[in-house]
Amino acid sequence: MAKVLKCRDAGVDCDFVARGATEEDILKQAAEHAKKDHGMAETPPNLLAKVKAAIRDEKGPAPGSLSSLGVGR
Repeated sequence: MAKVLKCRDAGVDCDFVARGATEEDILKQAAEHAKKDHGMAETPPNLLAKVKAAIRDEKGPAPGSLSSLGVGR
């Protein structure tokens, strides 16, 4: 199951969303984003803890729903 992180879920006023197969993928994307878009050379330990806690399993559309059948895309 894919993983997802929303910057807002880590307490940051930002619309960035990272998706990846593993927590490591997400953390790598988040570090690059923090450096590029938030000017953070290093991620403070308290923010890293919030980021890790905000990573979730991404849920797809329910089987049999219109979205899972490609309707409305």
